[in-house]
Amino acid sequence: MGLPPPPLALGLPSVSPNSQPLAVEVSGLVKRYGSKTAVDGLDLVQERGTVLALLGPNGAGKTSTVEICEGFRGYDAGSVRVLGLPAGSPALRPRIGVMPQGGGGYPGVRADEMLNLVASCAANPLDVGWLLDVLGLGGVLRTPYKRLSGGQQQRLSLACALVGRPELVFLDEPTAGMDPQARRLVWDLVEALKSDGVTVLLTTHLMDEAEALADHVVIIDQGQVVASGSPVELTTHGPDDQQLRFRARAGLDTSLLTAALPEGLRVREASRGTYLVEGLIDPQVVSTVTAWCAQQGVLAEELHVAKRSLEDVFLELTGRELRS
Repeated sequence: MGLPPPPLALGLPSVSPNSQPLAVEVSGLVKRYGSKTAVDGLDLVQERGTVLALLGPNGAGKTSTVEICEGFRGYDAGSVRVLGLPAGSPALRPRIGVMPQGGGGYPGVRADEMLNLVASCAANPLDVGWLLDVLGLGGVLRTPYKRLSGGQQQRLSLACALVGRPELVFLDEPTAGMDPQARRLVWDLVEALKSDGVTVLLTTHLMDEAEALADHVVIIDQGQVVASGSPVELTTHGPDDQQLRFRARAGLDTSLLTAALPEGLRVREASRGTYLVEGLIDPQVVSTVTAWCAQQGVLAEELHVAKRSLEDVFLELTGRELRS
């Protein structure tokens, strides 16, 4: 059975961004764990009614930063204000929704029991049955949390974050473990939240997700901000910021192609058998690439021209090595 379509709006409180304090305001944040500095003088600002994607490799300080903003973790230096109040203020609890990365459900509690429990803590909760149906959980109402699939657990966690009609929602890896249909549903719900004036701060390792949803992207590494801007701003630096990608036999000598191309173009084998030409791409460049491939006795497959992606920017800034 397919997932039901999401509503056009969630009926959450409408907020005028111009008349309210910033949603999130972080200045000089420092968080240490023993001798390790996880967050090192980080600055972060988010306007009301926007979607901000916080990106970074494993260990960059994303989760620590978000948990501090949520009020779940203390910090060593700096200032953190959420909806105009110090992070962790009791007055913030009914105004924010939190979807933790680990799900956070009680193993033996049924799906409907879990959401009803969270809804009972809210002054004006959304209808629990409606929200479960919207998130495609109507068929597992009596299933214990521990027996739900990973994607179902994620959707239940999202329902718990939304049921109290929050002004600000923190989503930590919201589509981890979801199939494409459920992932698209979550994207639609984030758009619905934004339409209602709700602020969303999300972390994700999926660059296409950040590019599709975020008004503003902040990339952090080693506890510091290394880039900030809209997806368009981060991926476009000038008219020559283009890419030509193609697939061919792995291990070709790209220095020969570099020599055949106009000065200033960069060529590399981005991954095994996938080649990348960066710079100002015009018809002559495309012709040169295909002619060079013919000289090598190979066919240029899946050849296409595009601007660089957010993933390209992310890897340029944080490196390509795996993080533990």
